[in-house]
Amino acid sequence: MKIGIIGAGNIGGNLTRRLTALGHEVAVANSRGPETLTALAEETGATPVPVAEAARGAEIVVVTIPFKNVPDLPAGLFDGAAPGFVVIDTGNYYPRRRDGRIAGVEDEGLTESRWTERQLGHPVVKAFNGTYAQDILDRHRPAGAPDRIALPVAGDDETAKKAVRDLIEELGFDSVDSGGLDDSWRQQPGTPVYGLRDGVEGVTRALAEASPVRTEEFRG
Repeated sequence: MKIGIIGAGNIGGNLTRRLTALGHEVAVANSRGPETLTALAEETGATPVPVAEAARGAEIVVVTIPFKNVPDLPAGLFDGAAPGFVVIDTGNYYPRRRDGRIAGVEDEGLTESRWTERQLGHPVVKAFNGTYAQDILDRHRPAGAPDRIALPVAGDDETAKKAVRDLIEELGFDSVDSGGLDDSWRQQPGTPVYGLRDGVEGVTRALAEASPVRTEEFRG
């Protein structure tokens, strides 16, 4: 499968490592330019590209950049992507630590991924946002393993969501359907499932225990 990854930080970098190891064709981009991704490319065999070219031919595009930077992505970002391509949003809103106050979240009450979807102009599936980056490399397990971790996945398009859940399965994790994008507050920062290392039952329980009221730490 051809996969584009926009953002080469902890999550983007480790997804690049695992997905190339699984045989996928990965194009990776960051805000500093492909020349800064030489080491990652040599390590993994991924192709470093400018951001504007990251989605070209891609069946899945992963957007894993700081929340506040999403509106700065280039126009026409998805031009040339494969028919029926799926966008994964791994982002989180950290108003006090990084992003400042975002009116769409604070005043309109949009979930983080609904806001991101509006900026991108394309439906997204929320996944990997509460995953420890190192776990992508170290905590994958075969199906049925007693210590296999489950990841929550939210999205409105069932076909797109299945594609993401299949990819998570291939990466060595279970997944739990956490509902539509307007339900994705259940996996935002400050919720019981955020950063949780547990199986399907534990993740399902944590999603059910979530509150839609943001904790003080995550309000702008």
